[in-house]
Amino acid sequence: MIILKISVILPTINEEKGIGPTIDSINRDYFKKNKWDLEIVIVDGDSKDKTQEIAKEKGAKIIVEKRKGYGRAYKTGMPKLSGDIIVTGDSDATYPFDKIHEYIQKLIDEDLDFITTDRFAELHPGSMNVKHYFGNFILASTLRILYLISLRDSQSGMWIFKKKILEKVKPLEQFDDGMPFSEEIKIEMFKNKKIKTLEIPSLLRAREGDVKIESFSDGWKNLKFLFKNKFKL
Repeated sequence: MIILKISVILPTINEEKGIGPTIDSINRDYFKKNKWDLEIVIVDGDSKDKTQEIAKEKGAKIIVEKRKGYGRAYKTGMPKLSGDIIVTGDSDATYPFDKIHEYIQKLIDEDLDFITTDRFAELHPGSMNVKHYFGNFILASTLRILYLISLRDSQSGMWIFKKKILEKVKPLEQFDDGMPFSEEIKIEMFKNKKIKTLEIPSLLRAREGDVKIESFSDGWKNLKFLFKNKFKL
């Protein structure tokens, strides 16, 4: 008898080098032992490589979302997930999907609603250049000052949360379509006194495949969002 259903959702766009290792790293034996059902869903931005083909071979469900945007992918995919608990992350083998069973167990054992991960606890060689590190520092510092939220990593893309708490924040369609979605969901969760949140130490590995983030433009959009969202500019 299945006790719990877990949905892993991965936004993808031309990630044929990373999607396989990402899915393969999940500890399926732990899931089976604990009677957790695993659903893997990729929200694909109409990849032109073998991303969808590889994901299907690994047992993932495919949702195609041709509208651009990191947030748009999650806004399209999350309502279609069937899991009790949702796990997010990038599909480039940078995030520790080999540890998500530990994070899920922590969520359950400590009766938490939302966990976000701190990549800076363990940065592997080649995982983040100086420019990205500095940009993340500025964004996290700005978020802490403006919103009084004690977060070390405001841009981490790996979250573990109970699906039902999405009902306690504003509708997904009101979230940003782009990269600011990551900091926005943390703000919504951590500022809500009815939601039990926690940031935990994690890690970041060097990515597989080409870099998709445009450092300056994406960082600037994220910084502007923090001020616009705070002061409703």
